[in-house]
Amino acid sequence: MKRIPSFNGGCVTLGAWLLAALPLVAGCERAGAGKDVKAAAPPPTPPAVVVAPVIQRHAAIMRDFVARTEAVPTIEIRARVGGMLEQVRFREGTEVQQGQVLFVIQQDEYKASLQSARAQLAKAQADLVRAKDASVVDRSRAQLEQAKADLGKAHQDVARYRPLAEEKAIPQQDLDTAISHERAAVAGVDAAEAVVKDTVLQQRTSIQLAEAAVESARAAVTQADLNLSYTVIQAPISGIVGKLSVDTGNLVGKAEPTLLATMSAVDPMYVDFAVTEADYLGVVRRVPGVARGEVRQDVPATLELIIADTTVFPHKGRIVFVNRAIDAKTGTIGVRAAFPNPERILRAGQFGRVRVVAEEVPNAILVSQVAVQELQGAKTVLVVDEGNKVAMRSVRLGDAIQDFYIVTAGLKPGDRVIVEGIQKVRPGMQVTVGVKADEGKGEAAASPTTTPSSTR
Repeated sequence: MKRIPSFNGGCVTLGAWLLAALPLVAGCERAGAGKDVKAAAPPPTPPAVVVAPVIQRHAAIMRDFVARTEAVPTIEIRARVGGMLEQVRFREGTEVQQGQVLFVIQQDEYKASLQSARAQLAKAQADLVRAKDASVVDRSRAQLEQAKADLGKAHQDVARYRPLAEEKAIPQQDLDTAISHERAAVAGVDAAEAVVKDTVLQQRTSIQLAEAAVESARAAVTQADLNLSYTVIQAPISGIVGKLSVDTGNLVGKAEPTLLATMSAVDPMYVDFAVTEADYLGVVRRVPGVARGEVRQDVPATLELIIADTTVFPHKGRIVFVNRAIDAKTGTIGVRAAFPNPERILRAGQFGRVRVVAEEVPNAILVSQVAVQELQGAKTVLVVDEGNKVAMRSVRLGDAIQDFYIVTAGLKPGDRVIVEGIQKVRPGMQVTVGVKADEGKGEAAASPTTTPSSTR
């Protein structure tokens, strides 16, 4: 067998050399076969994405404002008269109706005071009747008539005696006596007239004093009756009574009106919040009468209240009050809204957010928020054209409305934007398209007054 020189200077047989070369030849054949298989493989499948159409519809821009509930009116129930608290006729934290008896204070002292006042009134009325008795005036007038009669007789005597005395038929002394009687009778008439005037004046004064005494006695009766009524304390409004401040058996109302409990109305519940000047102007333009303080019941209630557990309160409210001026420090104006509260869910002092329709945009172009990306400070979306090729577009966005943005530039209705699979594609790539059903169907028919919302 022929020998072949080896690399180390030795020799190997030809058969051994062929055996060593066989694995190398087999490896080359496998490599060539692999190249043929790779060249024959099909092209890769385009990545799958989910698109949503850009929709156009009437939209309402919502604003959320931090709010707090206020119970109006809220009333402190106090003891207006002093005494021992005998009865408490309600359970703390329950709802009571207007006029319902809540407390009873000891009444014996006030009942006795009322009886005494009534007795004083009866006495004053009797004194008035006696003051109006005309018999005293009648007697003084009778005495005046008697004095006038005496004066007339004295005049007659003087007239009769004067000619007789001149003829010396009677002594001069008789004429002088008649003249003296006449003068005395004149003085008697004057005195009787003065007595009549004084008697009339006294009677008039007595009547006025008696009438004043009657009025005073009536006022005392009224006051005593009021004090007695104050011992029974009734609910001034319908609402919920809070925690009892004083227990039964304590002395209340002596030094000052003692606070017994506090109650407040619950239906409707009022909500106070502050809006910016721009939002205020939008609201007064949309809701007629708000700027004049009118509450239009014929206008549907549109305000929503989001309470602490992030749920929407089931009843909508309306604006009932706008403050008189803008706060110069905050640039906001106070607003009060009323919400029906039949289930008594709302209580005074709760925090929440009032959602207000600040502006309505007709034919708004809306794009899903998940489709929007930010690239170097610019807002962009990935659009799939009719040939299922991806393109990037820059967009200008307005307010957010629930799961959408209002598009002011860059998109038109019907454009397909990628909402799922954005990370897998680049502009210019070919993609496999799937449509998100709930983007184009349900939202396009959604109500513009209930679905849109945003938070400021």
